[in-house]
Amino acid sequence: MATNRSRRLRKKLCVDEFQELGFELNLNLKEDLADAAIDSFLEQFLLEAMTANGLGYVGGDDFGLVCLAKRGSVNEEQRAAVEAWLKGRDDLVDFTASPLIDVWHPDSAINQA
Repeated sequence: MATNRSRRLRKKLCVDEFQELGFELNLNLKEDLADAAIDSFLEQFLLEAMTANGLGYVGGDDFGLVCLAKRGSVNEEQRAAVEAWLKGRDDLVDFTASPLIDVWHPDSAINQA
């Protein structure tokens, strides 16, 4: 595809100055958790870690993608807030949060502002 794109097309494709960042999240829940405990964890996670920080989560109870709830990028402070919330949970064995990535084009490099 041509690299000389109009501003409108760059915005539509979410490239260059319109790149949107997020991060992948792997959750390793304890094996002996009941279904009700898993549901409760996910409800609290979505409310306290995602919605409270203006974030959205797409995925399941073990893997997902965190992005901004509106158009834009997740910042390092929001990523750190999610990590801090997860570290305080005893429902998890462990978790991993990836560095910020381009949510629309994961193989693309992150633009430096």
